[in-house]
Amino acid sequence: MNVKTLFTASAGFEAARQLDGLAAQHRLGRLHGHSFMASVRCAPPEGWAHFPGGEVDRLRSTLTQAISKLDYRLLNEQLQQPTDANLARWLQSQLQVPSITQVGLQSTSTSGATLDQTGQAHVWRRYVFQSAHRLPNVPVGHKCGRMHGHGFEVILHAKEQCNGRVVDADVLDAVWAPMQQQLDFACLNDLPGLGNPTSEMLSSWLWQRLLPLLPELSWITVFETASCGANFDGSHYRIWKDFTLDSALQLRRAPDGSALRRIHGHTYTLRLHLTAALDQVMGWTVDFGDVKQVFKPVFDALDHRPLYEIADLADCDTASIAAWILAKARTQLPQLNRVDLFETQGCGAVVSTDLEAPALPV
Repeated sequence: MNVKTLFTASAGFEAARQLDGLAAQHRLGRLHGHSFMASVRCAPPEGWAHFPGGEVDRLRSTLTQAISKLDYRLLNEQLQQPTDANLARWLQSQLQVPSITQVGLQSTSTSGATLDQTGQAHVWRRYVFQSAHRLPNVPVGHKCGRMHGHGFEVILHAKEQCNGRVVDADVLDAVWAPMQQQLDFACLNDLPGLGNPTSEMLSSWLWQRLLPLLPELSWITVFETASCGANFDGSHYRIWKDFTLDSALQLRRAPDGSALRRIHGHTYTLRLHLTAALDQVMGWTVDFGDVKQVFKPVFDALDHRPLYEIADLADCDTASIAAWILAKARTQLPQLNRVDLFETQGCGAVVSTDLEAPALPV
């Protein structure tokens, strides 16, 4: 199994800005401010950090230093047009980090932009709708066979520039508005073409309807709940399931005198990503409930445990733990191809056999 590792860090800053070239009276043309969140992912060479397992701390420190030039500042003094995408480009130019694969800039909980490995900017926008559904093809007794509901969320990701058009939040809002009218306060099963409204089927249903209006569309992410969902890029379905781990750790390879050598703890966010062919009857790739049940023995070995007592765990840094989880869980969940493990918000490691899936906003 060819496993790749990325390290990821996020940090916030407070800043003001105003954007030019907008319609008269557009709210973003006025001076305003945000609590921004910047993020970076990279695959640095061995020895980049001061010690094995110190990559996240060094990356977080480097990111924090870079955004200090923006914190409590007027962004227009740094950039002529400080859009989310332009801020991400500026950040990438400032970071002294090798092998960057992704830079993100989130201005609000519902919008941001991401630069991919090629430098292409993808803008994104999050929408919420309240809907009911039931899955008609599940086995008798399956809870999802009963009519129930969710506060669904959808994120549209689109190339910022394509074929001469610039895509921004206003473009995404206009394209999404008819979908919101159909989906909000509705029963999804009643919509034409959505008789089996799994997260996967909803993501491809939306793709088919939005792509003719938004050819810049990169992928669609559907949150069925806050901890699980699916995304679709026009060809491939991916699902994820989140878990929370409360564990004790110490980094054995940290230098003498480092606080990281002491026993301490984190509330980890663990995200499992799975890819499989769509089951044409069930309308899903893998049942979220099955993922939780099959993963339970691995989860129980980590949650409310001292991780440093696990005999075959190389060390307690996030990359080592994520690699251990991937190896252990794949024996029972062969569809699993990526593990994200965050020790704090947006700071941790991604271990994967497939790094092409998008990162979800932090």
